[in-house]
Formats: sequence, structure tokens, C-alpha cells
Amino acid sequence: MHPTVEAFRDAQTGTFSYVVYDAPGGSAAIIDPVLDFDPVSARTSTESAERLLAFVAEQRLHVEWVLETHAHADHLSAGGFLKDRLAARLGIGRGITAVQAWCQQLFGLGAEFVADGSQFDRLFDADECFTIGQLHARALATPGHTSDGLTYVIGDAAFVGDTVFAPDNGSARCDFPGGDAQRLYDSIQLILALPPTTRLFLCHDYPPAGRAPLSQTTVAAEAAANIHVGNGRTAADFVQMRRARDASLPQPRLILPALQVNIRGGRLPPPEANGLRYLKLPLNQIGEAHD
Repeated sequence: MHPTVEAFRDAQTGTFSYVVYDAPGGSAAIIDPVLDFDPVSARTSTESAERLLAFVAEQRLHVEWVLETHAHADHLSAGGFLKDRLAARLGIGRGITAVQAWCQQLFGLGAEFVADGSQFDRLFDADECFTIGQLHARALATPGHTSDGLTYVIGDAAFVGDTVFAPDNGSARCDFPGGDAQRLYDSIQLILALPPTTRLFLCHDYPPAGRAPLSQTTVAAEAAANIHVGNGRTAADFVQMRRARDASLPQPRLILPALQVNIRGGRLPPPEANGLRYLKLPLNQIGEAHD
């Protein structure tokens, strides 16, 4: 199977979202959609999601799924918005419950929030199969960056989230709660075990000067040239490199707002007694300051 994939890049967060479908007029899934958020004014908007909706309408697609590769820390999800607009099912990996439990403690969430994954329509288990119209899909568990990481393998396409980056960028950090460098190495090996021609669709790219952002690579390209895991790099070397590198990285700019929305399936916290919604900022709890 060779599904058609359309990539959309959100310039503010550097996030790639995707529409994957079997044919014009057929069935589709939306993967990793972005809810726009201005941290200065604390205003949300749906401009990025509306671009996806416009493409879906243009291609006359029936969107069956909105899929998250994990609970993102660098952007807010538009999953709830698109689920409502499209009457689609919202899916994520079963590991989301561990992320939710950690966030429940961090943000002091009350009884209104239950850390059981019920905010989503489907919690995918490792190697669970499902369909998108005529397309056969498989949820490949790829934790390490986070405990809930999934790669969606759809025909000859794999949507890898933040597990692996472009060959000259390497791999994702592992210092978030539930992250683990050894698990990430093992997850990347699962991806590299896919057929060499498999198209890998990235959630982010951080290009060096002179290169445009890259949304797509292949298993063969990663195996040969990825600077962190390519050319047979050992697990011990990878873990040592990843731990040293992670210790120097600043925290994502939107990590606190993003987590509060994304553990709810892309929905804002419920309104308080005054009718307003609030995001919490727990002080001195996330990472260390970096220059």
C-alpha cells in the first residue's frame, strides 16, 4: 500500500501535521494537529487546524481518525477541535495514562480530571491493527522520548512522532518524565527494522543553516546516516550521548501549557466558577534554567 500523505508545517512550533488518505474522495486520518497558542496573551486559535480542514474538504475526504503520536510538550493539540468538527475518533497510545498520572500530580488537578485515558476514544496497544478506509494501519509502540510514544505504520509510511529526527538531527530527548534513553534506542531499532524503502514522516525538523525543513526521510537513509543511531552505533554509546546532550537542553517553550491541554485530548481545562478557563504554572518544577 502506498497511501497519499500531505504535510503541513506550523512555523511557530516547527511541528509537522499530516493528512494520510487512501484516495481523493476516500478515507483519511489526521496526525498530530496543532492548536495555535500565544503564550503572551494566552489566546488560542485554530488557524493551523483550519488549514487541515480546508485540505480535507478540497479532497472530499472522510476523516475517520485523529491520531496523536504522544502527548506533545512543544505544542498544543487541536485533536479535540478536529474530533468535534469531523466526528472522527481520537486515538493515542495506552501509555498516555502514565503521562496523565504524572501531570495530575504536577498540576494539582482536581476530581474533574481522571487519569484513565477516557479523554480519548481509543488507546492503542503495541502492535494493535486498525483501518483507515482501504488502508491497513498498525500502532508500533516506540517509547523512550515519552512513555506513550507510538509510531503509526500505514502501508509504506510510518509516522514516527518525536522518536527519530532527520539524519542530520539525530534523535529526540529522553529527559521528560517516563523518558529513557535505552528504551528510545530500542524503539528506533524497531523503526529501522521496517523495510528500507519505508517513508518516515517526522513530527519536527530543526534544520541547520542552508537546509529547508524536512518532513520526510526513509528507513534506509536513517540507518546509513543518522548522526545518533546510524551506521551501527551501539546502545551504550547512544545512551551516554543522549544523557549528556539532554542535560544541556532548555525546556520546550510551551511545555506547561501543552501538557495540560494534550492530556485532555486537545481540550482546554474546564471553566472555573467565574466562567473562565485557566492554565496552571507550577513554579520551580520543570527542568533547570539554561543560558
